[in-house]
Amino acid sequence: MAWGTALKNPKQQPFPTRNRTAAWGPWLNDDSLPSSRSLFSEILHWMLAPLLLLWPISIVVTYDVASRAANKPHDQELVDNVSALARQVRFDANSHPLIMPSPAVAMLVRSSNEDTVYYQVLGGGGAVLAGDGGMPGPDDNEYPDNGKVRLRDGEYHGESIRIAATQVCQDDTNSATCALIQIGETRAKRSALSAQIVSGVLLPQFAIVPLALIFVWFGLLRGVAPLNHLRDAIGRRRPGDLSPVDVQTVPDELRPLILAFNDMMARLDHTLDAQQRFIADAAHQMRTPLAGLRMQVELALDETDPQQLRLMLHKVLSGAERSAHLINQLLALARVEASTEKLDEFVIVDLASLTREIVADLVPAARHKKIDLGMEALPARAPLVSGNAVLLREMVSNLVDNAIKYTPVGGHVTVVVEPDDTVADRVLLRVQDNGQGIPVDVRERVFERFYRVLGTNAEGSGLGLSIAREVAELHGGGIRIEDNAGGVGVQMVVWLSLLPE
Repeated sequence: MAWGTALKNPKQQPFPTRNRTAAWGPWLNDDSLPSSRSLFSEILHWMLAPLLLLWPISIVVTYDVASRAANKPHDQELVDNVSALARQVRFDANSHPLIMPSPAVAMLVRSSNEDTVYYQVLGGGGAVLAGDGGMPGPDDNEYPDNGKVRLRDGEYHGESIRIAATQVCQDDTNSATCALIQIGETRAKRSALSAQIVSGVLLPQFAIVPLALIFVWFGLLRGVAPLNHLRDAIGRRRPGDLSPVDVQTVPDELRPLILAFNDMMARLDHTLDAQQRFIADAAHQMRTPLAGLRMQVELALDETDPQQLRLMLHKVLSGAERSAHLINQLLALARVEASTEKLDEFVIVDLASLTREIVADLVPAARHKKIDLGMEALPARAPLVSGNAVLLREMVSNLVDNAIKYTPVGGHVTVVVEPDDTVADRVLLRVQDNGQGIPVDVRERVFERFYRVLGTNAEGSGLGLSIAREVAELHGGGIRIEDNAGGVGVQMVVWLSLLPE
């Protein structure tokens, strides 16, 4: 494999960053954060607002219904009176209408203490035969048919009156043989009855509505009481108590929320357990090299032979390098876990250029073991991915460094960046070696923290593949182990999503 062009370090091209912070900018301003709201106040508002809005509407509707109810009996009285008066109309020999003597009319049309009653009888051509001549006559569209009674509103002597009118004809074909009879009545009794109905309906509401508000208030207090009990129950828990909340003791409306809360608590408990195991494992892993370093230093202090002293110092140096490597791996793993939610730090990364830089940086380590390290030709289209450049560099570096460590002297390691033929808009990173390989039954376990395959003499912390997997999954991808085409060694295959063109 050629070393020249394969390991050249191309110039870095600047790529625009995803300005996620700008998109969330308004939310990052304290002045624009939504203010806290009370659920109790929210429910009370939406219950009382319609009530207070509908109350005036109910008053208007009640007044209209009361007016109709008050008009009905008095309208019927007017109809009866005008019909009785119409029956007193007679016609002479020339078919001219005549009205009965006035004492009889006075008995039919009586004035009450509250209202004034007017009447009018008109003959052919509008001649006033009896009654009040100034009463307003009906319009053409309000003129009653023969024998029919029509009611209308009018005004007389500056007062609003209700008028009932009918027409009596001896010959329907000759208007001169017809008489128009009208009776009008002021509205005092109607208004009094309407006011009585309205007051009878509305006055109780002035007592009922405040009582309803009080009952709504206390009903809401009782309704939100389970929330207060739940708050108190959670508040009484010990800081380390992540046990689920009993969903049987909460209302049905809160059950989905509590189930989601319990699921979050279970995931948090799992995360804390994993962190505690990680801390315990890390402490154990750090204790061993530090104890070895201390022992070597103590032996060196007692040694007087320069050759033996030099040999011990080399061992101290080797132990210090292993400790430094372990610390760097632990820091990298902590950085990956801390970056799980920091997706706003993602930028556009050319995976091929990044990989080529890492391969070039690891050439001295490969030469030290006489390993042929190289990278296949770059794809025609630059494989641009969205990600954290530091973490992606850590992932690729761990994969290539692992391949170098577990490949025997004189072997070869090849890195390939290529499009995924099976899935569109996906790129593959392959790190191939001709080492002793990884048994199929432990290929999943090698991604566990601090796990190392038995029988290998290579030094390592057991964190490299775990870091690579977490970085790949953080970027929406994954990693798997495959056999090489020749059956010797293995290849680590990472897949990531490409940015759209």
